[in-house]
Amino acid sequence: MTTALITGATAGIGAAFARRLARDKHDVVLVARDTERLRRHATELHDRHGVEASILTADLATDEGIEAVEERLRDRKHPVEMLVNNAGFGHKGRYPEVPMEDELRMLKVHCEAVLRLTTAAVGSMRERGRGAVVNVSSVTAFVPRGTYGASKAWIAQFTQGAARDLGPSGVRLMALCPGFVRTEFHQRAEMRTEKVPGWMWLNADRVVDTAMADLARGRVLCIPDPRYKTLLGVARLAPRGLVSRVSSSVGRFGPR
Repeated sequence: MTTALITGATAGIGAAFARRLARDKHDVVLVARDTERLRRHATELHDRHGVEASILTADLATDEGIEAVEERLRDRKHPVEMLVNNAGFGHKGRYPEVPMEDELRMLKVHCEAVLRLTTAAVGSMRERGRGAVVNVSSVTAFVPRGTYGASKAWIAQFTQGAARDLGPSGVRLMALCPGFVRTEFHQRAEMRTEKVPGWMWLNADRVVDTAMADLARGRVLCIPDPRYKTLLGVARLAPRGLVSRVSSSVGRFGPR
């Protein structure tokens, strides 16, 4: 039985990945900051699917948290065959209204942690000649959305470049770029989403099902819904200024 490690595993897309992977009979390592929620989720997965579900409490906005997960990913005796870098958050406010300390925390989680954890996982995966990493980005990677979108663009570009560099190593990398997903993400950041049309909201479990299918096909970029693929296609053809204005008017803080 293989093992998957998921960051941000207690809610939203991370929890959906944990459910899907446990259902597929992967043991799971759940990573988040809230120990009690991790324990409840791990118990539920174990009881429902009969897999081993362990927890690792870690704050990926700190060096200590990142180092703890790196250590687990480098454990050759208990190898991790799949890493899902899902942890992330947004800010209530536009640049430069957000305090610099908060901006740097976001970069730590979205960029530094993704780089370091991917590197830790890939090292042992290459030795075994197999493995997979899914880095959760966002469709905001492709439109002007301030510092959040810029950090998600880094994830998408890094993942695609790393996938090319790894070549025939047997290790697969994919950037998952969803739109608006019904999760706790916007509520936790006190983000207003009343202007977002109902048709733009996605279901987390369906997003994960599409991501897993695209990963199996060997794709390095997954936009998990035809509606968002169409919107991004139109956005590439539209004037940059118009795209920026429309993006700002539909959900101030952007998709997950």
